[in-house]
Amino acid sequence: MCILRAAFGGVVSASLACAAFADVPAGIAALEAGDVSGAVEEFQAGFDDGDADGAFFIGRLFEMGLGTERDMRRAVELYSAAADQGSALAQNRLGLMYLNGELVLQDYQRAAELICAAAETGDANSAFNCGLLFADGQGVEKDAARAVAYWQQASRQNHVAAINYLGQAYRDGAGVAQSYETAFGNFARTGAAGNPLGLFELARAYQAGNGVGRDLIKAHGYANLASARGMDEARVLRDALNAQLDRDDLEAAQRFARTWEATPLDQVTQ
Repeated sequence: MCILRAAFGGVVSASLACAAFADVPAGIAALEAGDVSGAVEEFQAGFDDGDADGAFFIGRLFEMGLGTERDMRRAVELYSAAADQGSALAQNRLGLMYLNGELVLQDYQRAAELICAAAETGDANSAFNCGLLFADGQGVEKDAARAVAYWQQASRQNHVAAINYLGQAYRDGAGVAQSYETAFGNFARTGAAGNPLGLFELARAYQAGNGVGRDLIKAHGYANLASARGMDEARVLRDALNAQLDRDDLEAAQRFARTWEATPLDQVTQ
């Protein structure tokens, strides 16, 4: 069944959209190329051919106001249609709307049902969010170990936030046995890729000698890198380390930061 009708001001022919070859990836490619009408045709055809993600992506267009007037209520309808047909992307987005009470009743239980169902399909963002729900006890019983399990699932897909949360869990012994070495390994992955939190946590680890040998030069260098990426806490740490380093060590720390280069996360050795 066509779900566009005249929603996009006649830009898309409903009959054409229904007849087009179902190809959601082609719709994404068209959208990235700036062809909104072509993207909608592909998304619509995908949905009509049984790919629930098609309705999700059309919902995103309504949510963002791309190719049409922004219409959050229409977006919710499309997310609901896609979620009912098993779209993990739609389940996650709709679940977050229930979590925050955006144009739907705030309902933590419903949020958890949707988000964690999406996580079971292997979707990394959903797994990370489901972990947050278990960590905070929102819509589910608080369970730090299950939170860690979901973050591990997401981290295997290089989900940066999940890797950082895993690092914090191991650092603090929340849901797992405390291990500064394992925490450091997680922060090293995201830090090497240039993530500000990962860089800051590396600076803290080198400052304290937690999971790695104490090294104030590297601590300053990583704090400097994190500060340059907008982390105020890192700037405070860097400035505090200024007073602890002599002139030669400070020059070495700044040289370390100046010559440091990020490595794409999928190329970071685990």
